Amino acid sequence: MSLVTLAGAVFCLLALVVELFQMALALGAPLGHLAMGGRWTGRLPVALRAGAVIQGGVMVAMARVAAGASGLLVPVGPGWLIWVAVAVMGLSTLMNNITPSRPERRLWGPVTVIMFLALILVAVRA
Repeated sequence: MSLVTLAGAVFCLLALVVELFQMALALGAPLGHLAMGGRWTGRLPVALRAGAVIQGGVMVAMARVAAGASGLLVPVGPGWLIWVAVAVMGLSTLMNNITPSRPERRLWGPVTVIMFLALILVAVRA
């Protein structure tokens, strides 16, 4: 397995974890302290639960693009889509590392940094 394929697999595995977390939020799991700035300590309000569904969908799309660009799956869409995924992941990494919620920073900060670095490796080598 090449380094690019390994990076793609790492990104996709962590994206699955993020997606499962987002779906748990959407279904009403009391994990608000670990998401969206930690403002809600229990279940998220309905509008933010809908936002979790959207965020989960974006994560699935990014994982699919990364899987294609890294050789795990057949590529999908134009090659520049990987750079869109890098930009979105970069923003997510920034937000998860500056959030006022310490538990959110401690959990998602390192996860998003690893995902961002893996995605950059895929993008540069793809």
